[in-house]
Amino acid sequence: MLRPIKNNTHYETSLERIYTLLQREIVPNSDESDELEILSILVKEYENKNFPVPSPNPLEAIRFRLDQMNMSESELAAILGYRSRKSEILSGKRKLSLSMIRKLHDALHIPANVLIQTY
Repeated sequence: MLRPIKNNTHYETSLERIYTLLQREIVPNSDESDELEILSILVKEYENKNFPVPSPNPLEAIRFRLDQMNMSESELAAILGYRSRKSEILSGKRKLSLSMIRKLHDALHIPANVLIQTY
C-alpha cells in the first residue's frame, strides 16, 4: 500500500522497493510502473524536505561549468569582456555584477539564483 513517507524507516523501505522494481523488466503503464513512479515522487519529496542540498558557491559553479564544457579561463574572460576581471572574479576580489551574471547565465547556463548568492 502506498502512503506518504513520514520517517526514515518508511523512507528506507521505499528505497528498497524502488530497487526491487528497478531490477525487473517493467512494462510501461502497468501497475508496477505506476508504483515505481509514485514511490519515486514520494522519495524525492522526502529527500528534498529532509536532506536538502545547498546551492553551490557562485565561483564553484562557474569553475565546475567551465570544466564540464571543456572551456578555459581565457574563454571565461571573453564572456566577461575583460581578462583582468576574470582573475579578480575567480580569486574572489571582485563580486559579480548584474551584467556579468546575465552573461554567465546566457553563456554557461548557470541558474541566476546560483550566481546571485553572496560569497
